[in-house]
Amino acid sequence: MTEAILIILLTFVVCYFNILSSFEKLLTDRIYQRPRSINNNIKIIAIDNQTLREIGTMGTWSRQVYADVLNSLGDYPDVIVMDLMITGKMDAEGDQALHDACAARSNIVAGSYINYNSVYKHKSDGTAYIDNFNIETVDMPIMSDVCESGFVNALPDSDGVLRSAMITSEYNGETLDSLSYKAYKMYCKKNDIGDTTPDFKNGKMNIQYAGRPGNYEIIPLCSIINGEIDPRIFSGCIVVIGAYATGLYDQYAVPNSSELMFGCEIHANIIQALIDKKYPVRSNRLTSSLICGLLAGLIFLIFRQTRPGWSITLATLFVGGFVAAAMAISSIGVMVPFIYFPLSVTIVCSLSIISDYVTASTEKKKISDTFKKYVAPQVVEEITKSGGYSISLGGESREIAVLFVDIRGFTPMSENLSPEQVVDILNSYLELTTNSIFNNGGTLDKFIGDATMAVFNAPFDLDDYVFKAVKTALDIVAGGDAIESKFLEKYGRSVGFGVGVNCGRAVVGNIGCSFRMDYTAIGDTVNTAARLEANAKRGQVLISQEVYDKVKDRVTAEPIGAIPLKGKSKEVFVYSLTGLAEETGEKTADAPEGAAAQE
Repeated sequence: MTEAILIILLTFVVCYFNILSSFEKLLTDRIYQRPRSINNNIKIIAIDNQTLREIGTMGTWSRQVYADVLNSLGDYPDVIVMDLMITGKMDAEGDQALHDACAARSNIVAGSYINYNSVYKHKSDGTAYIDNFNIETVDMPIMSDVCESGFVNALPDSDGVLRSAMITSEYNGETLDSLSYKAYKMYCKKNDIGDTTPDFKNGKMNIQYAGRPGNYEIIPLCSIINGEIDPRIFSGCIVVIGAYATGLYDQYAVPNSSELMFGCEIHANIIQALIDKKYPVRSNRLTSSLICGLLAGLIFLIFRQTRPGWSITLATLFVGGFVAAAMAISSIGVMVPFIYFPLSVTIVCSLSIISDYVTASTEKKKISDTFKKYVAPQVVEEITKSGGYSISLGGESREIAVLFVDIRGFTPMSENLSPEQVVDILNSYLELTTNSIFNNGGTLDKFIGDATMAVFNAPFDLDDYVFKAVKTALDIVAGGDAIESKFLEKYGRSVGFGVGVNCGRAVVGNIGCSFRMDYTAIGDTVNTAARLEANAKRGQVLISQEVYDKVKDRVTAEPIGAIPLKGKSKEVFVYSLTGLAEETGEKTADAPEGAAAQE
């Protein structure tokens, strides 16, 4: 019975926290993104390579071009969706022509753009949190006073695939609609279609794509201007005008194709999904996880009483039944986790068949396996040879130095670059932090998104560990400056680091449970280091009074003063590290009187 309870708990945890999210996404993409008929009343007027050859580079166009397109289409389309950012003034004559063309008709929706920033906010209970999607400003099209507008921001998942769309957002007490949603509402109004306000959680909609790249009817924009297309073919249609050339950088990875999809096609898919009411919702995570865990435990008990040959047959029936049930549920617009139940059945079945397994290994191998991902290779080799180091499974209290480093500007950068470019930049910076930690004998604790945590003097004794932590911080900042110009030249984007260093006593060791452990450090010392990093500006290294006292003769630092840190009842005296004294020849800044007494 104990084993069954453990299986229930493990399955519940894995499902609830979506630990296999990457595999889950790939599988659900195949299951739920099934193609369906394209709505022929949604057409795309493309700024394609042919148009660029005939008219020229898009950035040099007069807005008279867009005015001519709108005047050519007239009132034939039900809705004209301009998936373009037409902001700021260009030539007065062209701007006025476009403004007049929009004012002359009521079927136009133009694109706006939301500029997000990260700010500290407080919940109703007073708890502070960081809102990474706080709206700073909204860039509006120059015709916003005479036509409808909607934001065009795309928010891909962490793997770069666009599976959902932000439909609404709140700004200064006003509800902003996306370009696709605004177009859908205009279409419904023109065709007397009711119930145009679906209830989307957090303003987001899961997109069930109808078409793949190239499936919707594409008409080159130059064909409209040249009069080669009879505008009557657009009667009663939704027309999306947008970029359709690779060089215009408006392409995204989508779940139903290995090819990138242009933004105008994504808008077409979202609009069709809204019309078809094909926006599946995810099942309640808690309920799904409980059901999955209980079923896994029940199946384990069944397998315990079943011969191995029957276990395979039963496992096949269970998995087949689940797949059929999940497909039936998806037909009514509900998405359930797809990978965890079949995986748990497979694992439980394997455990019931395999009566013995071998887990023997030498103490040297255990130590090597434990630390090879956290510390420098030469350190692992030395520990493996000596075999004299042992780890307290429950952790041990020891003096350590803790370093946190986080990339500044990562979120806005990731919104404006392709997934491949973001990965290239992120990998380079994480390689820099890792090498800097290893070169100074530190232990890489973990990567936390675009942040890195390292400890010094654990799991083994390290001479002069506080200074080496400080040296690591300076190496990271210096290395960031060295490679910043590379990516500025390559992608036109750059990011910097904010670093925090603290020292003191903490509990280090294997934290977790028998089947899932993580070697890490916990305690107030670690929390303070994380808070210092959160307060560090771009290119700044913040150190605590404790660190400063241990290295003040060998570094240069500027006193910041006592500042409040989240989670600390008293203010903490902080210094901004500027360099090494022996390198700069400068005298270390003296702490103000009373600084040593600060918490």
